[in-house]
This record gives sequence, C-alpha cells and structure tokens, in this order.
Amino acid sequence: MKSLNAITLVTLLASAGAFSTVPSTPQTRHPIHRTRRAKVSLRERVWDSSSTGQSGKDQDVPKVAGSSPPSNLASGGAGQATLRLGASTPTVWTEFSRLAQEHPGVVNLGQGFPDWLPPKFAIDSLVEAALDSAQSPHQYTRPAGHPNLVRKLATRYGKHMRRDVDPFTEVAVTVGASQALYLSLQTIIQPGDEVILFEPFFDLYVSQVKLAGGTPVFVPLTFVPYEDDTETVVTGGDWVLEADKLKQAVTTRTKAILLNSPHNPTGKIFTRDEMEMVAEALELANPDCVVLSDEVYKYIVHSPPKERASEESLFCRGHVHFASLPGMWDRTITISSAGKTFSATGWQVGWCVGPNHLIARIHQLLPYVQFCASTVIQEALARSLTRADEPYEGHASYYDFLRHTYTRKRDLLASALIDAGFAVPDYDRTAGGGFFILARIGPKILSSLPESRINVPNDAAPNGEARQDWALCQWMAEQDSGVLCIPSSPFFSSLRVAEGVSDEFVRVAFCKTDDTIDAAAKALQTLANAQSKKSLVNDSPSAHVQESPRR
Repeated sequence: MKSLNAITLVTLLASAGAFSTVPSTPQTRHPIHRTRRAKVSLRERVWDSSSTGQSGKDQDVPKVAGSSPPSNLASGGAGQATLRLGASTPTVWTEFSRLAQEHPGVVNLGQGFPDWLPPKFAIDSLVEAALDSAQSPHQYTRPAGHPNLVRKLATRYGKHMRRDVDPFTEVAVTVGASQALYLSLQTIIQPGDEVILFEPFFDLYVSQVKLAGGTPVFVPLTFVPYEDDTETVVTGGDWVLEADKLKQAVTTRTKAILLNSPHNPTGKIFTRDEMEMVAEALELANPDCVVLSDEVYKYIVHSPPKERASEESLFCRGHVHFASLPGMWDRTITISSAGKTFSATGWQVGWCVGPNHLIARIHQLLPYVQFCASTVIQEALARSLTRADEPYEGHASYYDFLRHTYTRKRDLLASALIDAGFAVPDYDRTAGGGFFILARIGPKILSSLPESRINVPNDAAPNGEARQDWALCQWMAEQDSGVLCIPSSPFFSSLRVAEGVSDEFVRVAFCKTDDTIDAAAKALQTLANAQSKKSLVNDSPSAHVQESPRR
C-alpha cells in the first residue's frame, strides 16, 4: 500500500511539473531552445517552395540536396505532405461549385459524374450483396481486395492482356482510382524523382506527384486544327504527342510516366504509334521507371480509332491496354475503377493490376492507408461484372449500351456547342473517348464576354488571374440562362497558362441526362441569340444615330 502511494505521489508531482528543470515561460527559456530556433530559421530561409524552374518543370523541391520541408513555427507545425502542396488556395472545383450554389438555375455541365442511376443490375447486385448473410459482406475483407472481386478482375484482365493474371499477387483493390494512383506513386517515387505528365492533364495528377515528393515534368500535347484559323473562323482539331518533346523531357531522373487514355480533359485516345513512343522513352529513363496507365474511361470509346480493329482489347472496343504492348507488362501499373463504367462514382472502388514486384509494394501500404475498400461494394461489383456481359436494353452487352448512349449524348451536346459558337472535334476523323469535350472558344461566343471580365485577379484561377477561358466560364455561369462549364487552364502548367495556350478552350461534360443536355442547348442558344441581337442593334443606322449625342 505504501508502494502504491509512492507511485501515486510521483505521478502527481510529475504532472504538476515538479521534476521540470527548465521553466516553460518564454522569459526564462533555456539557451539551447534559442539556438535550436536559430537553426530552424536558417532552414526556413533555405527552403523555397515558390520557385518555378524552366522547361515546364515545377521545382517545388528543396534548394539544398537532401534537405526536407522544415517543421517550423512559421508553417504552423505543418507536416511534410502539407508543405509539399504549398499554400492552401481555392481550387477550380471549389470555385465553380460555389457558382453552382449561388446560381441554382444554372445548367451544370461541370464535374464529370452522371446525373442518373446506375444500371438496374448493379443496384440489384448491391441489394443482394447487402442482404447476403452467408457472404458476411458487412465486415472487413482482405486488405488487398475482396476475394470474389480480385478473381473477377484477374479473369477479365487476363483476357485484356492475353496472359494469366494472378488475383492475389497481381491485383490490388483501392478506394477509387485516385487512391490507386496515390499508392502507386508512393511506392515508386523518392524525393526529387521526376514524373512525366502529358499536358493538358487531370489536375489531380500534379498534387499527387508532389505529395510523393516527386517533380512533375510536363510534356505538351500539340493541338493541330483541322484548318488554318482566320480571325472569324476557328475549327476543331487533334491533340498530338510529338516524339521529340517526349524524349527531351525524359532523363535518368524520370521514375514514372503517367499515361491517361482515353484522356481527360481532351477525350484523346493515344494512337498505337504514340504508345510505342512512350515505350521507347523508357529506354532513356531511370531503369526502374514505371508507366502508370490510367484507364478509367476504357469502356467509353465512342469514336474508336479506325486502325484498331485487329488489336483492340476484348470488351473495350477501340482501346489498347498499354501493358499489353511487347515487354510492357513488367513496367506498367494499370489503374481503373468502377465509377465511370457503372455510373456510380460514389461507389469508390478502384484497382491496380500489374506484375507482382510492383503490386506487392501497394499490398504492403494498403492496411496502413485504409484497411480495405467497402466489402459490400466490392461484392456488389463482383456480381455486376458478370451481369454486364449479358444482353442489356436491346444491346449485346451493357458495354455496347454504354457506348451507344454516350455517342448519342456527345452528338447532342456537340451540336449545341457548335450552334453557340464553339468548335468541337469532328468524330468522323478524330478518335474520342470518355465523356468530355474540350471545346474551342469561337469569336461568336467570345464577343458576348465583356472585356472587363478578362485578366482580373482571382485567387482560385491559375497564376491568380482569370484569363479568357476562366472569365468566359464564370460569366456563362452567372447569366440568367446560365451554363456551367470548366475552364481549361487548371489542366495546364503555370508556364503554358501564362503563354495563353489554355485561353481558347473550355471543358464540357456530356455524362448528363437528355433533359440536362437539352436545357444546356437552350441556355447556350439564349446566350448566342443575345449577342446576335446586340450586334444587330449596334450595326443598325438608328443605333449609330443614338450613339452620337453620347459622344
């Protein structure tokens, strides 16, 4: 009892600070604290995350080799990942979500999620999975993936890749494709390594590369219009990967090349020749360089390349899996998810498929990031994959129905955009996939935009300035008959934005109901008609007479 009382007394004294040898008040801080603070201050001056290098390479890495972001009072004690991302500012998504809320009548063609229910067989699969007590899908499952799902994925990708895929060593299930990409980068990249991104790019890629400690290196896709532009006419065109630009960007510091086909935001499908350029570039890269092939839109190839008939993937008409190219399986992590395919972006189940030596690292991290993706959703998806191959709504399979649906919606929206004064791809000559159109701003619609809206300060816009693309999208969303589109500048590097490359384009989503697309068409036409009436008034003799007294 005496011993217990002694322990209690010691505990109480310790908690009261009786054993502290250094007073905690600032006035009497021990000299060693001041010395340590001085060293931290020096490191703060060395660390500079705001500089931008040349050749399109973001230099958000320490100026001194081997240094790391400091834990300091000026940063509020922020961790390394937070410091790598830089100052917190609004994003294009927060800004345009705000506009949608402030203008409830706006027709939203912004974010890429369908505004309809998943197919009935997917919902039935979800209900069945939730009620299946024998499978016990409401508890934890295997961190690397629910057994029923990884078996289905391995069988399917085995047919895609024309090889045997081991479900338990070559497949990893994640919380959406974003986490699949995050974990892939975390297992590949060391601080200072470089990652090739084809520009324009999905904006998430840049931040994920930085979170892994890597440096994004941008390889621009070249926009080639169908015809030479004039002051009054602009056309659609193709986005082309040039071999020279890729080879110039790849160095022995290149540890990953991020390939997204079908591509967001352009809808581009990389040709076989372009994929072979990527494969050849690996010879110039670090020996451990890996291609991360983001293929979330592989089932939505609405305009397949004409040369692909003999080489396209089973089930995915017009799509070629990069990992299926000769010698590329061992150097590729294929990333995909269920959200886009089954119109269920909230299900949040993604996956990585690749060789064991790459997937094993992801398996190692998974339990520490999130023990497992939702067991119920994984089980529902496993059942849905089987049913998707069956006839659906008068089509040979659900995938055929999906392509037919998106082709029709694409054409509806493309016609509305053309009528309003935008230029869009000609899908009889340009291959296309996904559910976005990167529309080119024509003089007709641009003339509607007040010049006072262009190049004004905006914290959410790239480089803090609302250039032409951003200004037009914001102005269209704020009109009485408004349409919300996404400016293209967030999909380009700061350097290319400053050069004005993104000024001409806006991203428009057609993963919307026919009613939504019809409403968007009417709103776009209203904007175009308002400008036509304005031009007629300004050009009429009476208009000029009325202007004279005001001069």
